[in-house]
Amino acid sequence: MREVSAVFQDIEKFVGRLSPEPVCDDCIAERLDLGNPADAAHAAHELAGMGGFERGKCGCSLCGEIRMTTRRR
Repeated sequence: MREVSAVFQDIEKFVGRLSPEPVCDDCIAERLDLGNPADAAHAAHELAGMGGFERGKCGCSLCGEIRMTTRRR
């Protein structure tokens, strides 16, 4: 299992690369092989409000589902 800080940094980089497109927690967890979408949700929630990151319910750019997503403006 990766350290929480490493997961946070991986999510920050991943969402940043896809900027400004939104990505849902499930897709973040799947693409980064986190195993548990709750880990992605927790880290993404922490990112919100920092460095242009924001959370909201909209269509995910990867799966197309309407879910809680994270994006960087």
